[in-house]
Amino acid sequence: MVTLMRGLLAAAAIGLMSAPSLAADKILAIVVKGLDNPFFEQIHLGCEKWNAENAGKGYSCFYTGPASSADEAGEIQIVDDLLNKPDIAAIAISPSNAPLMAKLLRERKPAIPVMTIDADLGKDDASLRKTYLGTDNYLMGVKFAEHLQKLKPKGGSICLQLGNVAADNINARAAGTRDTLAGAKGTERLTGQNSWTEINGCPVFTNDQADLANQQMADTFTANPDLDAFVLEGGWAQFAPQAYAQVTGQVKDKMASMKLVIVAGDTLPPQMEALKAGQSHVQVGQRPFEMGYRAPSVMLDLIAGKALDPVIYTGLDECTQETAATCIGK
Repeated sequence: MVTLMRGLLAAAAIGLMSAPSLAADKILAIVVKGLDNPFFEQIHLGCEKWNAENAGKGYSCFYTGPASSADEAGEIQIVDDLLNKPDIAAIAISPSNAPLMAKLLRERKPAIPVMTIDADLGKDDASLRKTYLGTDNYLMGVKFAEHLQKLKPKGGSICLQLGNVAADNINARAAGTRDTLAGAKGTERLTGQNSWTEINGCPVFTNDQADLANQQMADTFTANPDLDAFVLEGGWAQFAPQAYAQVTGQVKDKMASMKLVIVAGDTLPPQMEALKAGQSHVQVGQRPFEMGYRAPSVMLDLIAGKALDPVIYTGLDECTQETAATCIGK
């Protein structure tokens, strides 16, 4: 019901863009992968803060996306529709399927500035956007690996949990994790390098669905009782706190003894509570609120023709059980 309501609200919001209340404003649109993901709600809050601080200045930040993060085609359709609207002045996109989004942009050749936020296009398609605002995703994967190396210096068996198969940001994190653990760039799979080995059946792909992510974790723990490490390259399972607590409760003794180590992406409030409760060992967090708050200003710079760096990174927060109270950046 919540997902349905969010979808209806998003559809209504698109219709409101031509209503009198916004008639005087040009729209700075932010399109995310899905409204069902609490990570993106932080981007929304940043967008709304920008609106509150810039009311009456001729531009409004508008946040939207498909109801479900699994709806890649829906996100493409939303971007396509927005590009047809005369009051859209610029657009920031978090592409769920980077190749498909690149195909749309290549075909449409938008006259307005297009940037990416949170997730980028592939390297070969970077020229289709003016800049990328968000996380250094490869570095995020490196940080996962560095913490794993400290917690498991002898290596071991490992499973990586990813999102959508074509999500460039998550794939970059996985590359950073593998390369760092293996000690070699371009590592496609861990097969014993530095004593790290990916188990059969992994990586697993969540399609950005929290329920599927938790089921995958439970199945992996049951089928692999001697697993040494599990890496959530994104926070999907933790976005359903009760289910995640039940799954990790099945292996709490192994986690307490460090036989099984879990590191995960993002530091939203329920994830930090999980860390403090011993349901993960490390959280490496992005800064989505900052992304949403800065994106409208970046789009205005693009509209003004300012030269910007092709990549603008927003930083990371590294949190352990010992530093959980003080690790979040401002």
